Formats: sequence, C-alpha cells, structure tokens
Amino acid sequence: MTNALELTAVRKHFGEVRAVDGIDLTIARGEVVAFLGPNGAGKTTTIDIVLGLARPTSGTVSVLGRTPTEAIAAGLVSAVMQTGGLLKDLTVRETVQYTAALFRQTRPVDEVLQRAGLLEIADRLVGKCSGGQQQRLRFAMALVPDPELLVLDEPTTGMDVEGRREFWAAIREDAGRGRTILFATHYLDEADAYADRIVLMRRGHVVADGSAAEVKAMAAGRTVRATLPGADETTLAKLPGVEAVEVRGDTVLLTGRDSDAIARHLLTKTSAYDLEITAENLEDVFLALTSDGNAA
Repeated sequence: MTNALELTAVRKHFGEVRAVDGIDLTIARGEVVAFLGPNGAGKTTTIDIVLGLARPTSGTVSVLGRTPTEAIAAGLVSAVMQTGGLLKDLTVRETVQYTAALFRQTRPVDEVLQRAGLLEIADRLVGKCSGGQQQRLRFAMALVPDPELLVLDEPTTGMDVEGRREFWAAIREDAGRGRTILFATHYLDEADAYADRIVLMRRGHVVADGSAAEVKAMAAGRTVRATLPGADETTLAKLPGVEAVEVRGDTVLLTGRDSDAIARHLLTKTSAYDLEITAENLEDVFLALTSDGNAA
C-alpha cells in the first residue's frame, strides 16, 4: 500500500526567499500528524503544495500514490482551512447538500452533520452560527467525499473547550478507521495530546520529526525542583549534569539531561525534600528548536 504522503527534496522559492528548502517527509496511512512551526517556517507553503495550490520549484510530491492534482480530483483529499467563503443565507444542511452535489460519491448528509456535531442545528442559517460552529461546518464539508487524507489548518479556531474535545474525539475515531490526518495548529496542547507524530519546521527545514515524547527529548533535559533551605547556587551549579540553576527562596530548580542523577544527589547528599521532576513541555521545546539561536 502506498503512503499517504511522500515529499522528496521539495523546494519552493519565491525569488530570493526559500519558503521550503529541501524537505523530505513521508506520512503513512492512518497517521495523525501535527505540522508545527512559527510564522514564516514554510508550513502554509508546504500545505499548499500538498493540496496542489502551488507547484514546487524542485522535488517530487506524491499524495496517495498520485500527483496532488490527481488525488484532489479523485476526491481523496479534503482540507479544512481557517477561513473560507461560506454562504450566510444558506442553512447548515443546505451548505452540506450543496457541497455533496459537487462529488460523484459522498457520505449521507445527516451522517456528516452528526460526525461534525451539527445535526441539532442543521436548519440554522450559516450567518447565525458562531465562529466555532462555522469551523465545524467546514469540517463537515470536508468529510462529504469521505477523503483518505484530511488536511486541517487551525481546525479548532473559535471552538470552546468542549467543542475542541469533541472535535478531536471525532478525528481520532476517523484515524482509527484508516483516515490520515495532517494538521497545523497554534494550540500546542492539541498537538501534544492528539498527534501520533509531530513535524516541526523552521525556515523551510524540518528540524524535528517524531512522537511528542521524542521531540521533547530533543530539548535540554528536565527540571528537578526541590525544597532546600540555605542552598548555595554556586555549589549546585558544579554538580555533574547540571546545566542551569535557579534559587527561589527555599526552592531550587536544577535543569539537566540526567535528572535521575541530580535527584539522587539531592536526596542522598543534601537535606532536600519535596522533590519533583518535570519534563519540558511542548511549548518550551517549540521555542528552543525554532528560536533564532538555533541553526536552520
């Protein structure tokens, strides 16, 4: 079986600007992949290439074993974008019905509305829907042709907490049935919680690719927090494996890659107590790997 997505040595240049600068990316069918990066990292350009909205300057792109244009034409790919024209004077149901009329084979309209959590407001005018409900409507429209690859750009913008949770539950269920999901988001907690894999871009390059745990491990270590009255910052900084020290009154925070060794020393060689070890969160890793202090 072919992969859902294969990009090989893909570049996209706009004059002197190298928006995408030679990325290699393979996504298997059924994966849920978070596509992250700061503004200007090349995410949107890459997504445009996958959707056939832009042609690469060089390199090859395969979507479900076809060119992007062929995959789109066959109804194998759908996208949910942040913005997009919705007809305010149509109802939610009429909007999905109109979308279904554009494809040869579609899922039943009521089934799609149910999957998107919109069945109860199917007769509401689109113009009367909240921003989150309109984003759910875009999701319903994307589900109409029953695509094998679903591309989401900031899919939960405007949704409340409950709406976001229900949305991702539906996405995970779809992935369990074999649908491939590629999504870009600024909600890093969503990427951490729901993605099988995280791809992090910076300045047109992929700088990290792996599970959330693997990507987090790429950043500098863990932090050991403990209560240690009278702690001497200079002494603590000399401990093996300690890369950073912060003293806040009776509380010390020691950062290093070998947190177990640091914790062992504190517990056996000092009077420290109330010890806690915390890993870097995804936001910390995101900033560490995409800051200007890192090479592209």
